[in-house]
Amino acid sequence: MALPKIAVLDDYQKLSEPLFERLRSSGYEVTTFTDTLLPYNHPNTPQDAKDALVKRLEPFDIISSMRERTPFPAELVNRLPNLKLLLTTGGRNASIAVKACSARGIPVAGTTAETRSPDSTTQHCVALILALARNIPQDDAVMKAGGWQTAYATGLAGKVFGTIGLGRLGVSVSRIMHIAFGMKVVAWSTNLTQDAADEKAKASGLPAEDENGEKTFKVVSRDELFAFADVVSVQLVLSDRSRDLITANDLEKMKKSALFINTSRGPIVVEDDLLQVAKKGSIRGVGLDVYEIEPLPQNSEWRATRWGEGGRSQVVLTPHMGYVQEDNITGMYQQQVENILQWQKGEAMATVFSDSGY
Repeated sequence: MALPKIAVLDDYQKLSEPLFERLRSSGYEVTTFTDTLLPYNHPNTPQDAKDALVKRLEPFDIISSMRERTPFPAELVNRLPNLKLLLTTGGRNASIAVKACSARGIPVAGTTAETRSPDSTTQHCVALILALARNIPQDDAVMKAGGWQTAYATGLAGKVFGTIGLGRLGVSVSRIMHIAFGMKVVAWSTNLTQDAADEKAKASGLPAEDENGEKTFKVVSRDELFAFADVVSVQLVLSDRSRDLITANDLEKMKKSALFINTSRGPIVVEDDLLQVAKKGSIRGVGLDVYEIEPLPQNSEWRATRWGEGGRSQVVLTPHMGYVQEDNITGMYQQQVENILQWQKGEAMATVFSDSGY
């Protein structure tokens, strides 16, 4: 009997290839795709692009996906007649219609990861803040072009760090900004209470308040956070409730000297509203690792605009690198290979989803 055909999607750095070689050498047909087609479920994706995605995926029995790079809504799942096993990474994935897969008897299996602190996304968020505040990309470009000082840096010590969301990542980044830079942390999310914030501070090894009674993680209103924070960092999970949560109404309250950072998910912020704020230079800088459409389209204004000139804000862009550490990615692919072998033998796989986890 022929072995299943396997597709590995969205492997930009080809990190899967040495891990999946174990399967190739055993007779599996493995095809690696290093690009990403338009998301099937985006409202602006035309029908021919949806059909192109179906045509690409239709021949395969097993599909290896990477996080949310290729979403699998129910309509797409139901257009893939050969699909028998869908692999993803992590312990949950809101972009996969797990119930639609289950209805067809298609298991969805993820991966686990060793907990390290600070994690990769926290490190990247802090790096993005510092790159923007200290003009690292701009000064690097100036130096390589033969220039010298052209701008000034923004100090962070003692200023206000505003986190939108105080979950695991919100706490992790806030803790570093507080300890390393002495920043005062303010936080807001829809249901966040001061009691909950105090418990999160203590769980992270910080006091709930200092000797003067000042809260370590001070819960404020949405308007207060945007109006008073020197750095605003988005730390929310993307959901129906958080999609398009942050709008021009919020961004226009920010200080002229403030920095806005998003390392969570692009659609949490109305992208055109943020783009217009940056084009007007209403705030000092924007740091982005996530976008409405990923990979970021070649014709995106984020790519094409001459940021930091003509009164426009400084902008630092990275290509959704928050979790892209070599050890993270290779560990995920190794677990996917193990799951394929377990599934082929009819044995239990690790991290099988019963729902999307959200």
